[in-house]
Amino acid sequence: MAFKSKIKWVALFVLVLSFASLLRHLSIAKYSTVDLVQYSALTAFHNDFDTLSGRQSIPNKKLWEPVKPLQSLQPYANPRSNYPVPNEQSNGFIYAKIFGGFSKIRSTICDLVTISRLLNATLVIPDIQESTRSKGISHRFKSFTYLYDEEQFIASLKNDIIIVKSLPDNLKAARKRNEYPSFRPKNSASPKFYMKEVLPKLKKAKVIGLVIADGGCLQSILPPGMAELQRLRCRVAFHALQFRPEIQILGHRMVERLRAWGQPFLAFHPGLLRETLAYHGCAELFQDVHTELIQYRRAQMIKRGIVHEELSIDSHLRRENGSCPLMPEEVGILLRAMGYPPKTIVYLAGSETFGGQRVLVPLRAMFPNLVDRTSLCSNKELLDILGPETPLPLNPFQPPPAKSEAQLKEEWKKAGPRPRPLPPPPGRPIYQHEKEGWYGWITETATEPDLSAVDLRMQAHRLIWDALDYIVSVEADTFFPGFNNDGSGWPDFSSLVMGHRLYETASSRTYRPDRKVVAELFNMTRDNVYHPKHNWTLSVQEHLKKSLGEEGLIRQSLLSKPDVFISHPLPECSCRISSAEVPVQVKGNDGRSVHGGEEECPKWMQHGQEVPLESAGEEDKVEDNELSEYGSTLVEQPESNDSDRTNTSLVFDQDDEMDPND
Repeated sequence: MAFKSKIKWVALFVLVLSFASLLRHLSIAKYSTVDLVQYSALTAFHNDFDTLSGRQSIPNKKLWEPVKPLQSLQPYANPRSNYPVPNEQSNGFIYAKIFGGFSKIRSTICDLVTISRLLNATLVIPDIQESTRSKGISHRFKSFTYLYDEEQFIASLKNDIIIVKSLPDNLKAARKRNEYPSFRPKNSASPKFYMKEVLPKLKKAKVIGLVIADGGCLQSILPPGMAELQRLRCRVAFHALQFRPEIQILGHRMVERLRAWGQPFLAFHPGLLRETLAYHGCAELFQDVHTELIQYRRAQMIKRGIVHEELSIDSHLRRENGSCPLMPEEVGILLRAMGYPPKTIVYLAGSETFGGQRVLVPLRAMFPNLVDRTSLCSNKELLDILGPETPLPLNPFQPPPAKSEAQLKEEWKKAGPRPRPLPPPPGRPIYQHEKEGWYGWITETATEPDLSAVDLRMQAHRLIWDALDYIVSVEADTFFPGFNNDGSGWPDFSSLVMGHRLYETASSRTYRPDRKVVAELFNMTRDNVYHPKHNWTLSVQEHLKKSLGEEGLIRQSLLSKPDVFISHPLPECSCRISSAEVPVQVKGNDGRSVHGGEEECPKWMQHGQEVPLESAGEEDKVEDNELSEYGSTLVEQPESNDSDRTNTSLVFDQDDEMDPND
């Protein structure tokens, strides 16, 4: 009895202590004046990176060095020969409507200025339909000024063409009545078409309209005698087309924040757009609803005559042919094979990544410091750049109207003879959040609905997001494209960035991978991509290093320049320092120069621009000891099959199922 009594007293004592501890914690929580700290993704990224990097010196400096054989190239888009100022007595006015996203808009404006110079016409500031179709965007911006600086555009080209903000008042009424002739030129339209078809009507009507939806309205490769028009394209793309000040300030602020960590950064644009994926038939590279959405868009393209192939094709064969993009996981493996350590800062560019966060999980696991504009900017900064907008309904989802009792009785009477069979078992319920997303229509109907007010608003916002990403990508220490030179003939974001980097700083590290070669490399080690053999790693390094230099430039000139000139503005818009070694000029089958052939820079440009003579073969290789930066992510498999493979492998920290609409 005495023992049991002691146990009861001990239990009572423990219970009293627990109750006292609980009262103590409740009082602390009630009367404490300490404020809770709000989580900030940007602050967390700062802390994580400081912990990871320790503010040490830059590792693997050879991965960030400029490409030495290209250091002698300098930007030079000034007119070379007699170049008269525009005649005040022009042949008439050209106004234009531009359809498409960021890349198509930028390429089209360059063509419009060139055509205006060719026809001696006055250009009216073009209408950007992606912004004008969106109702309720900020009243502070008109169509063109939503994205670009209108005053800078006009002033920068005053010696090339005459630009006005709108038609004269006496001509506006006739435009509203559609009395002026209009054209829908293709992006392959020749100068001859404009001189013979458009110019006579321009002189007669004094006003013509152009409706442009293909990302351009003038062929990329012009005759040698029109080299000055090509340089005009460069002056438009790289000097006159400046983003409005608010975009420029925030874009450069993002670059400063990336550089504030004391480390170089790499920009990567996946290029996963529904339009291009459908054009090339890459649906099988995705899963679930994304495959259906790509196939639906491809069926639309076939119906409109844009695609002249079958609806269902083997996406994996297309991938081996280089017609499908490099998936983010593959890009991560390539970067690790090059020697980029896990702590490398990777900036994810692009306003749209088809497939959502799901396709980015492997890349984020390999490079935890994967950031985008939402990581570098606060919500207030992103909202301020959009300006005051008319608010949209918070919940656009509208459930189907409930049927009345009379309707239910009528349906029952028309349901057929009795006795009726049992109804089929109910299918999986479709939840409201599945109907609200941009893909929700596919759960209920076979026809994609028209764009809603929310969709149109998002399209306008994507122009701003792409502009911010464009600034960061051009300024990045290294750029890696996921899908460029796709063969569709449309301008793409990566190609425009690569052309801009090539013009401003040709020696900046810009990878130009051949997707066909990369597909062959992955097929060689598909079962061991995270445990590659040493020879495979060396093959990847050799290919990517060659893509940085002359071999990559030659390929870019052959594939990208025929579609969009400003994606490869050499040799027309550059010159070479005289002290540098002149490369052997390479010409294509059509006789045009695909590499070399740049003029010598004028003397006023060569002051302080002396560069050491370097041979093209001196691009240093990444040493084996630098591959130790792989850490615990990428491990090479020994050549000998008898050797034991290390157990270290990639560990995916994010294995939760993600909403594809994230």
